[in-house]
Amino acid sequence: MFGLGTIINSVAIIIGGVFGLLFGKKLTQSHQDSLTVACGISVLFIGSSGTLEKMMSISEGTIVSNGSMKIVISLAIGAVIGEILNIEDKFEQFGEWLKKKSGNAKDKRFVEGFVTASLTVCIGAMAIVGAIQDGISGDYSILVTKAILDFIIIMVMTCSMGKGAIFSCVPVFLFQGSITLLARLIEPLMNEVALANISLVGNVLIFCVGLNLVWGKKVRVANFLPALVIAVLFAFIPFQF
Repeated sequence: MFGLGTIINSVAIIIGGVFGLLFGKKLTQSHQDSLTVACGISVLFIGSSGTLEKMMSISEGTIVSNGSMKIVISLAIGAVIGEILNIEDKFEQFGEWLKKKSGNAKDKRFVEGFVTASLTVCIGAMAIVGAIQDGISGDYSILVTKAILDFIIIMVMTCSMGKGAIFSCVPVFLFQGSITLLARLIEPLMNEVALANISLVGNVLIFCVGLNLVWGKKVRVANFLPALVIAVLFAFIPFQF
């Protein structure tokens, strides 16, 4: 079935969110706050380990670091584009619209949960590679693996941040579904270097999501999303940083 991987992923997020709501009702506010911090610390380590994995390599028995300038330039240019487009505010406006339409107008943490969860499960090479494979060959194995991970992530986030996290299934469905539909057009752009660059910069953004979870909103992460596009463009530059 065409697009089955994205459907499985979206359903996994919903089910994870339902489990999170059931467990979350038994937690006090202090428990939920601690769980939010625990989730943030976990996301910090996921992002940092993913970034270091792409930056570090072994050459002639020594550890070599690369990609630093790629990160700096991608984030700098991406941030300027994101601020001009005001992506963060548009994301939050969409969250506000979902909050009202879903009957959760009184939920003060809905938008925060929606934005944080959406950025966590949408950013990354797995979403892009999995959606492309699903669209071209019908192989949705990567998206099923991602669905399992997202199930756990959203269950924990819903416990600590409420119903808003469940609605991250909407951007996941739209984002991955669009890539699946456009798979044959996108595939030539997604060479090995491009995917590595997306993973590198994407994990930096995931790290920033963790920062916001632990210390409150410090980084307007959505405004850095164009950095992923800049990272892809680096793959087609004849010289590497």
